Amino acid sequence: MKFSLIICTYMRPQAVVKLLLSVAKQCLYPDEILIIDGSENQDTENAIAQHDFAKVAYYKVHASERGLTKQRNFGIQKRDKNSQVICFLDDDTVLTPNYCLEIIKTFKEDEGLVGVGGVAVNENKWQEKKPNISYHPHYFYQWENYVYPEGLRNVVRNYLGLSSPLHPGKMPNFSHSRTCGYPLTGKTYDVDLLIGMSMSFRASVFKELQFSTYFEGYGLYEDADFSLRVMQYGKNVINTKAQLHHYHEPYGRPNQYKYGKMVVRNGWYVWCVKNPNPKIKDRLKWHTITVLLLCIRGTNSLRGNDKKAAFLETIGRVVGWISVLFSPPQIQNKDCGGL
Repeated sequence: MKFSLIICTYMRPQAVVKLLLSVAKQCLYPDEILIIDGSENQDTENAIAQHDFAKVAYYKVHASERGLTKQRNFGIQKRDKNSQVICFLDDDTVLTPNYCLEIIKTFKEDEGLVGVGGVAVNENKWQEKKPNISYHPHYFYQWENYVYPEGLRNVVRNYLGLSSPLHPGKMPNFSHSRTCGYPLTGKTYDVDLLIGMSMSFRASVFKELQFSTYFEGYGLYEDADFSLRVMQYGKNVINTKAQLHHYHEPYGRPNQYKYGKMVVRNGWYVWCVKNPNPKIKDRLKWHTITVLLLCIRGTNSLRGNDKKAAFLETIGRVVGWISVLFSPPQIQNKDCGGL
C-alpha cells in the first residue's frame, strides 16, 4: 500500500530533524516524505540539508500559504497521486520503529476505515488496576483492566454530572468529549476524533474534502473538525500499537490570550460540525461546561505555577465565550446560534 508522509512545520528546525531521524528507522519506510515549511527563515531547510534523508521533498511556502491547515492542503496537492494513504505528523513528534507499519497494517485489515491515529506513549497516564483497591468513579476513569486518574476539571464535571457518557475520543451531543485516550493494550478502538500529532487518512477522501482554513495559523481543533467530516466516508480508529512520543515544542504557539479565545471559539465551531441542531439541554451543557472550565483555569492564576499565563488564558476564554453568544463563527450550511 503506497503511502505519503506530510510534515508541516514552522520555526522548529531541530524538532523536524529529530522526527526525520526516527522516520529513517522505520521498518516500513514512506514512499515519499513532504516537508511543508512555513518558517520565516532558512534554518529548517539548512538543518534538513545537513542529513541525507531518503525520499524527502522540501517545500517552502509563502506567507499567504502559511498556517497548519493551509500547509496541509498544500502538501496534499503536491503528494504522489498514486498514494493510497496520506499520513500527517506534528513536527515535534518522534516515532517508534513500528509506527508506519502499524498504521498501514490497520488500513489493510479493514476496508471500512478512513482514518487511523496513534498513541503518544510519553503522555499516556493509564495504569493497570491493582487488586484489592477500590477506585472512586469520580477520581478515576475505568476501562477494561485499567484506570486513568482524572484531573481537577474532570473530577468537578463528574460530581456535577457533566462528564461525557461516551468512550474516549467519542464526542457527545454537547461536545466536551473525554480526551484521555486509551491504555496501551495493543488493541484498536473506534473513535470520532483523531489527534493532529498522529493521524492518517485514505487518499480517496481528499477528492472531496480538504482541511478547513477557518482554523488559521496554529489551527487548534482543526484535527477534530476534519475527523468528524471524514466520517461520512467510513470509520476512524486509534491503534494503540502505533506509538510515538510527542514533545510539545514551545516555538510557534500563540500567546495565552489568543489560545484561550481559540479554545472556546474553535471548540464551538467543532461542536456545531458534530451537532448542527443541538437541543436545549445540549446547548445548556456546552455553555455550562465552558464556563466551568474557564473558572477552573482562572483559579490557576491565583495559585498555579504560571499565574500570568493562566490569567491571560482565562481572559481569552471569557472573551471567546461572550463572542460566541453574540457573534458565533459562521459554518457553511449550518446555523447553531449563540444560545
